[in-house]
Amino acid sequence: MSQMPSEPVRDEAAGEAQERLDTPWLGRVLFAFAIVVALSHLYFNTLGTLSEVWVSALHFGMFGLLCALSVPMLRTGSAGGRRLVLGVDILLGLAAVGCAFYLIGFEDALYARGVRFSSADWVVSIVALGLVLEFARRTTGWFIPLLCLVALTYVAWWGRYVGGVFGFPGLSWETVLYRSYMGGDGMLGSIARISWSYVFMFILFGAFLVKSGAGDFIIELARCAAGRFVGGPGFVAVFASGLMGSVSGSSVANTVSTGVITIPLMRKAGFPARFAAGVEAAASTGGQLMPPVMGAGAFIMASYTQVSYLTIIGVAALPALLYFLSVAMFVRIEAKRSNAQPVETAEAPRLLEVLKGGWHFLLPLVVLVAALIHGFTPTYAAGIAILSVVAASWLSKAPMTPRTILEALALGTRNMTTTAILLLTVGLIVNVVSTTGIGNTFSLMITDWAGGSLLITMVLIAIASLVLGMGLPVTAAYIVLGTLSAPALYGLMAHSQLLELLMAGDLPQQAQAIFMLAAPDHLEALNAPMDAASARELLAVVPDDFRNQLYEQALSPHTLTMALVAAHMVIFWLSQDSNVTPPVCLTAFAAAAIAKTPPMRTGFTAWKIAKGLYIIPLLFVWSPLIGGTPVEMLTVFAFALFGIYAIIAGLEGFLEHELSWWLRLAMFPIGALMLWPHGELALDCLGLGIFLAILVWSSRAGRAPQQAMA
Repeated sequence: MSQMPSEPVRDEAAGEAQERLDTPWLGRVLFAFAIVVALSHLYFNTLGTLSEVWVSALHFGMFGLLCALSVPMLRTGSAGGRRLVLGVDILLGLAAVGCAFYLIGFEDALYARGVRFSSADWVVSIVALGLVLEFARRTTGWFIPLLCLVALTYVAWWGRYVGGVFGFPGLSWETVLYRSYMGGDGMLGSIARISWSYVFMFILFGAFLVKSGAGDFIIELARCAAGRFVGGPGFVAVFASGLMGSVSGSSVANTVSTGVITIPLMRKAGFPARFAAGVEAAASTGGQLMPPVMGAGAFIMASYTQVSYLTIIGVAALPALLYFLSVAMFVRIEAKRSNAQPVETAEAPRLLEVLKGGWHFLLPLVVLVAALIHGFTPTYAAGIAILSVVAASWLSKAPMTPRTILEALALGTRNMTTTAILLLTVGLIVNVVSTTGIGNTFSLMITDWAGGSLLITMVLIAIASLVLGMGLPVTAAYIVLGTLSAPALYGLMAHSQLLELLMAGDLPQQAQAIFMLAAPDHLEALNAPMDAASARELLAVVPDDFRNQLYEQALSPHTLTMALVAAHMVIFWLSQDSNVTPPVCLTAFAAAAIAKTPPMRTGFTAWKIAKGLYIIPLLFVWSPLIGGTPVEMLTVFAFALFGIYAIIAGLEGFLEHELSWWLRLAMFPIGALMLWPHGELALDCLGLGIFLAILVWSSRAGRAPQQAMA
């Protein structure tokens, strides 16, 4: 049973973990138990009627046992030492299962006592917390367990000694333990519910696609669709990573599964090895931005914003496509500069042959989208899509057999293990943030530091996401940062749109009523347009307590909803930068291992190629790319596409031909002209016209030497 974790298992334990998997009796036990876990979760998400807290507890117990058995507590050289460690790990895994069944069996007794802990409650709660922190240490390292300990002790102990806005009077340890485990909050709260429902179902769906042969079909489809173009192998990497990432939801897994094919293809075509690894890392990172899975981000975002999952993936599609095209632009430019060759016609598969042999692999994706549009919940839609994978495989030459189906169930469970432990642990941090109100404090501090500037706020969030990403996996970084800073970013976006209404003199009557209560001396100014300074002064006199009411009365529900989605989408995108930004960039390191290039230098190359992670979120805030009409969204998309191309040409100093230094510098303002939210279509067209003229000139200049040589 292969392992493809959502985040990489720690290197020092990986070898012994694989040795355990290769142990015949233990491998068979893990295989069988993984199947039981998958079937249990299918039941929970389709037919089951257990309470959510009970399911979350069973989720913890099952994946705790899997983690204990598959990832050793520590390394040891002797056979006797390994047997001792295995014995301890079995006891720890069974203890996790015991904690789960204790909560189910004695929950009613706890409430009958008025939520007063018995001795057993104390022991079980402490053991459960200790176990989840230990399992997190095994799978993600020390950072997350230490962060959880700091957070929990802050609530119970040292928060009362902190002065200023971060001071907290403290809760008793009994209350902390209750809210962390027994009460259905903390590790068994909303994040755990997302884990055992949405995330598990879609990871299982991805495992079924892989076992059905869809992965090979995706690679072949990418090769025939993009392989014959100049730089085609690079386009194959981008295309394949986008397709694989849309269902795998893991950048590292995406890198290792597609990179073993695409990186050698790129090197064979003439791309430098480090560039090939950088492209694969950047493209695989984009897999977490591409619907429908988005690395669990779509489900968490839907839970946080209370916006439907279908809406989330709908607004995420165009930005994700724009990101992949930005990576493809780097490929095109490097292909021209390196004189990379397309795939030989004899080697490239034919589109009709590929589609004829694998068109049925597209049916599950069609079924998934159709089920979502029809109104099914994401979990039911994923369940239907899983059945459709099996049915579609019967149209191929290698249909899924009962053995293959069991392997897919086991693979999905194993792929989920690290993610499940991660989300259960992060739930502790989220609970502390909500309990103490530190999220609101942090949001107010960001607003204060930024001085009301959206751009500075985004810069602060980007820095925070990079720092968090050095110790937290991407999903955890998004959860923590979204909890802390999304309210501040959302408030500033709503504030900005309210300013535009005041400047235009279009403030609705119901919003003017708020001003009548909060600032009655300024009513005359509301009936006419005003300059930006006057609008800011007017809003400054409105007390903070009235702000949210003012936003709700002045702005439409759709505008506020899209502002909230855009705020979370900005944070989610910026959280991805730790995948490709040194010093800790796991995706780039995985690609470097395949290409045999220096990891850190590969990381810097991937960071450069992934520049769309920083440019495109600006469009979420200052343009209708998210939440606009279809015409507005497509217009922004088109101009942004060429604007990003111009900036990339400036960074690389190359288009279709090498650019002179002054033309290279000119690319930046030309690109900015098409990206800047000035609202003037004529200026966008001017920038586009200039860029296209330079592109045509560069193309002709590039063909001239080839004609001379001919």
